[in-house]
Amino acid sequence: AGTDTAAPGLALPALFTSQIAQARLWQSWGVEPTAMLGHSMGEYTAACLSGVLSLEDALALVVVRGRLFELVPAGAMLGVSLPESDLAELLPHSLSIAAVNAPEATVASGPPDEIEALAKRLEERGVESRRIHIAVAAHSSMLDEILEDFEASLRTITFSAPQIPFVSNLSGDWITDAEATDPMYWVRQLRHTVRFADGVGRLLDDEARALL
Repeated sequence: AGTDTAAPGLALPALFTSQIAQARLWQSWGVEPTAMLGHSMGEYTAACLSGVLSLEDALALVVVRGRLFELVPAGAMLGVSLPESDLAELLPHSLSIAAVNAPEATVASGPPDEIEALAKRLEERGVESRRIHIAVAAHSSMLDEILEDFEASLRTITFSAPQIPFVSNLSGDWITDAEATDPMYWVRQLRHTVRFADGVGRLLDDEARALL
């Protein structure tokens, strides 16, 4: 990674520690979460705050994730102003839907040349898209080659049932104790679509809930 601050091995631990610090700051002011939702690696932060992972194990997992990301070929991600179903119809097999962030905000992920070709097709259709500044095709088939090593790291970690509810990226619904403590859940969470829009919707089911 050298001094490249965008390298996952450096950027992801920095992001995680910033998220934890922000949460601890709110807690120091007496603001305690009653429910949580993270986005992709942010679910590790939620799991740590919930007691599923110790701070040490969560940070170690983030470091492993970053280092493994640096082993896969360079990838690309593209934010697209389309619903998931419409985007899916345009994707070749080489591209994946990495995230559904809102009803008409999705993210495609995969090889850079395929992402560039998709961007051109979308432009021709008058659909807005934007490259995301990351050189990894997160939540795509390009990660398949590192999943076994990631699982091996997960099996060295002790998981506990969540003490604070949080929403799963995989289902967009409340995570269960069985999911939170299953290493294979976290393998799937690395690989498959982040259903963030569904997660926000689940949190907003409670009209009295304030989102920070």
